[in-house]
Amino acid sequence: MTEITPLNVSPENQPEDKPKGDRVAKLMARAGLCSRRDAERWIAELRVEVDGVIIDTPATIVDDPTRIKVDGQPLPASVEPKLWLYHKPAGLVTTHKDEDERPTVFEHLPEALGRVISVGRLDMNSEGLLLLTNDGGLARELELPQNGWLRTYRVRVFGFVTQDILDTIKKGCTVEGIHYGPVDAHIEKKTGRNAWLIISLSEGKNREIRQLMRHLDLHVNRLIRHSFGPFRLGDLKREEVMEVPRQQLIKQLGGKFERAAEDSGIIVNKSQKGWAKAKDKPNAKPKTPRKSRRPKPAPKPRKKR
Repeated sequence: MTEITPLNVSPENQPEDKPKGDRVAKLMARAGLCSRRDAERWIAELRVEVDGVIIDTPATIVDDPTRIKVDGQPLPASVEPKLWLYHKPAGLVTTHKDEDERPTVFEHLPEALGRVISVGRLDMNSEGLLLLTNDGGLARELELPQNGWLRTYRVRVFGFVTQDILDTIKKGCTVEGIHYGPVDAHIEKKTGRNAWLIISLSEGKNREIRQLMRHLDLHVNRLIRHSFGPFRLGDLKREEVMEVPRQQLIKQLGGKFERAAEDSGIIVNKSQKGWAKAKDKPNAKPKTPRKSRRPKPAPKPRKKR
């Protein structure tokens, strides 16, 4: 049985020869089984084993994903990272399993998608653009706050609102001990005490917009996400799913997509379209180059009689 190595020492006391491999939670996320956060929770619930031994720390280092089982089942094989745009309707929870047995996003997805996870979340009463991926590493890359990606929303509120009131949160604010970063908000349309707002932010904390609007004495009665970084909801209909082409992923995500692909054992070919071709086998016979065809000579002009 191979030894399981926990990381339970400080960086100063780390041995010179670091154990080879990755953390269990990272490998679970990379396989598209769940996010790293969910993986850590599953480990704490004693649902994960390595070499037949139940583990209780996500810091366990494993050099081979085939040694890992979750709920008695091996990890799914690595697949190329993919990303989908999904128009989430209101009334669905963004979770794989809800304790209150409410309907979930993943129960309403086409079976052909297979196992996917969400990039961030939209709460039950929110709707609009939700990114889905089959790769936990890619999901984590896209969720990082340091990406600075703007999330843009159309928000309908009830209450007294002016641009001066909205500008009070332009540089950020603290609500009930939680600090929220800068928020750009302006009025799109106003009818009596109802107004549509366009709100853009880059942090996307849990229920951030609803908390901020409540702070401004405004009640949110509809919230639609229209964009997430470079991705747009566009004309996508409710509950419709659209895959993002690989070339668009390479162009818009750059290193984020390349890192996720390399983690799955795939190399992105930057010089040509699509994925890099497999390398030729060392014993393969070299291909005979085609002979270049000479252009046909032009026909001779006919002599006049």
